[in-house]
Amino acid sequence: MTLGTIVTAMVTPFNEDGSVNIDEACRLAQWLVERGNDGLVVAGSTGEGQTLDSNERNDLVRAVKRAVGGRACVIANTGTNDTRSSVQQTREAHEAGADAILAVVPYYNKPTQSGMLKHFGAIAQATPLPVVVYNIPGRSVANMLPETLLELARRHATIAGVKESSGDLRQIGLILRDRAPGFTVFAGDDHLFLPSLAMGADGLVGVATHLCSREFRAMFDAYRAGKVAEAAAIHRATLGLIEGIFTTTNPIPIKWAMNEIGFKAGACRLPLDEMPPALAAQLRPLLVPYLDRALA
Repeated sequence: MTLGTIVTAMVTPFNEDGSVNIDEACRLAQWLVERGNDGLVVAGSTGEGQTLDSNERNDLVRAVKRAVGGRACVIANTGTNDTRSSVQQTREAHEAGADAILAVVPYYNKPTQSGMLKHFGAIAQATPLPVVVYNIPGRSVANMLPETLLELARRHATIAGVKESSGDLRQIGLILRDRAPGFTVFAGDDHLFLPSLAMGADGLVGVATHLCSREFRAMFDAYRAGKVAEAAAIHRATLGLIEGIFTTTNPIPIKWAMNEIGFKAGACRLPLDEMPPALAAQLRPLLVPYLDRALA
């Protein structure tokens, strides 16, 4: 199974009492696959993975995989800022049925580049599953340099790709220039999907894809078919929605949006709080094109 092209970092639905709503997670996963997602990240930052305990994460991975079967690649987030915990979570995700692993550059600790090599090397050695490195300096503070990432991939065959969320097109370009064949590069920022495609990226791990996966698929197909103007028009049309979704901390807006269109996504777990009313009023009109896609 490939890692996918249009991949959604899926929200984790919660019940009113704050527990994980497994049934709704399965319903959402199936809906996303039906709308063109060929990969789902479970328990990532959009899925509030750092607030889930190990049993919740494993139950979620197991249930989502059962719900989508072979129709989509289920990528389980197992990265923490502690190598031992990351290794243990990676093993548990493998046992729960994940198709691949996503592991973030350790946050808060500010690891060195050599520490990153050892950290991700330990994760790679813990599983035969493909491992996607998640580089997001805006959340983790530390930036994995292209040379570190590529050296990691040279050392470990299971380091299969990167979700690159540095926002630095030069850095993305360097990775694409020097990567080995078969190493997957995902744009990690929705608004940089088309610019990343122009440099040779393979796909997107997105948030707005909860709502506009069909548009992103059409953008990808148009660009790859040489219809650059058509792809650019789709790109421009999505920018308002993307801006609204990221006006405050993710996943507060996208979780609110999924509630608005008919899913029981619930509230975020603290320390993330509720959607600001002013932002809700701004974002609500942007959801109109997607309301007819919600389940009854």
